[in-house]
Amino acid sequence: MKDHETFPIIPIKKGQGIWLEDFDGNRYLDAISSWWVNLFGHANPAINAALKDQLDTLEHVIFAGFTHESAIKLAEKLVEITPEGLNRCFYADNGSAAVEVALKMSFHYWRNRGQTQKTRFITLENSYHGETLGALAVGNVPLYKETYAPLLMDVITVPGPDCYHREPGESWADYSSRRFELMEQALQQHSATVCAVIIEPLVQCAGSMRMYDPVYLKLLREACDNYNVHLIVDEIAVGFGRTGTMFACEQAAISPDFMCLSKGLTGGYLPLSAVLTTDQVYQAFYDEYQNMTAFLHSHSYTGNALACRAGLATIDIFQQQNIIEKNKALAEIMANTALRFHNHPQVAEVRQTGMILAIELVKNKHTREPFPWQERRGLKVYQYALSKGVLLRPLGNVIYFMPPYIVTEDELLLIAEVAEQGIQYAIKD
Repeated sequence: MKDHETFPIIPIKKGQGIWLEDFDGNRYLDAISSWWVNLFGHANPAINAALKDQLDTLEHVIFAGFTHESAIKLAEKLVEITPEGLNRCFYADNGSAAVEVALKMSFHYWRNRGQTQKTRFITLENSYHGETLGALAVGNVPLYKETYAPLLMDVITVPGPDCYHREPGESWADYSSRRFELMEQALQQHSATVCAVIIEPLVQCAGSMRMYDPVYLKLLREACDNYNVHLIVDEIAVGFGRTGTMFACEQAAISPDFMCLSKGLTGGYLPLSAVLTTDQVYQAFYDEYQNMTAFLHSHSYTGNALACRAGLATIDIFQQQNIIEKNKALAEIMANTALRFHNHPQVAEVRQTGMILAIELVKNKHTREPFPWQERRGLKVYQYALSKGVLLRPLGNVIYFMPPYIVTEDELLLIAEVAEQGIQYAIKD
């Protein structure tokens, strides 16, 4: 907060497409999709029109004992487009809440099935799942977690498949497969007391955009089945086309027991999340009231009509405009614009999965010694980029590109050029 005494907050007057404009007329290219939520640009005409229509019909209604058309249609669409077997949809209102729902539902499932010893969760190092207490507990980024550690439930943390640490010449697939042995050991040792493994598929976004191979997901799905443990996939940041497929799980051809969705679900317009799960899980809660097996979780704005309508409009854009195929071409262009960073003396790695590209700054390229975090080199890149009209918001010393899917080749080139200049500015002393 104190930073803003010398670097004031920027009030935004309006947004149009990929651009934001402040009250002084300065424009900023939104290269991070306003924290990864905005898929098709600000003030998107199709989503705007859908919301205006919904606003004249129904803005919100209690979602207990009532329902409405947009919530039903969106649930049906989500069942249609998510991996096979995810036939049930539970709404919440943000990503952290979706994770809380999945954790509670998994625990409660085993309780209803008489396996009351299952009370724990397995998570990966460097993972991030949100900042409410349950979500924070199953995350592992110290910056967010350490302060609140006394408030959090105990979890089992397994070293991850993050391919940044692979040996020279080792492929992503070989490294991720090798690292899975540690997960296998944890499941073998703890499965009797574990409800679920929770994982961000392919990219640990808040964990410095670290990436790994889909083979890890395939091995994990098989192991969870073998050890009678649920698999929760957090596709909040990586879902809806970010990794090159509609959902990251598709690249391993797996279906989880729970899939958490939010962020891009409404195209960046309104808070909404959904947890998709199986008929088997649903049936564990379906019983007479007096048996007290019902799932207990509610939010005032669950199934909000405006948010659901924005979600429907967003999915329509995907389906009508063949976005996944178009993104393959955009991802290739983005890779080409970033070729300039591969041999940079302060860049340890340039990595990419679909429409996510990350550049890891280090003090020493050969030893990968990081810059001291206190020097805040990434902040300098952020400040420089804003002065040149580009919104980049690094994660520590990792600069990443995660633009809306309407970005053009010229705009991708501008992002890369400003990032290159910003890096030079940040490392000059």
